[in-house]
Amino acid sequence: MATLLINNNTRLVPESAVRGDDLWLETESLESDTGWTLKPEGVCRDEVCVPLPRGREGEFVEGPRFNFAGFARYMGQPVLNDAPSSTWAIGEAAETRASALRSLEAPDFTLPDTAGVEHTLSDYRGRKVFLASWASW
Repeated sequence: MATLLINNNTRLVPESAVRGDDLWLETESLESDTGWTLKPEGVCRDEVCVPLPRGREGEFVEGPRFNFAGFARYMGQPVLNDAPSSTWAIGEAAETRASALRSLEAPDFTLPDTAGVEHTLSDYRGRKVFLASWASW
């Protein structure tokens, strides 16, 4: 079982397989796990389809499994894997991050304060906000 962090969601993926730097997901649950679907024309999300490179299909499709980490890297998305916890984080494509940086607008998120009250960043748009974060590692 793997934990997949993608598109601001956390998914537990019980039918996954890890081989080296690759995360293989069941093609049946690919859409519910990632938002992408494997079709004859390529890997599709909504109206966007990305054809797999000719001659390299075996890097991405193997029987009933799809190498989602390999596909994310092919798309220019950063892929992080914490092997001990089998947690995988898939980031935004470089052009999406660059566009967000050019706008100087932070992506929206919701976090609780110390009292447990949730705050959404977009509720404070137009006002100055000071964010402090801490991590134990």
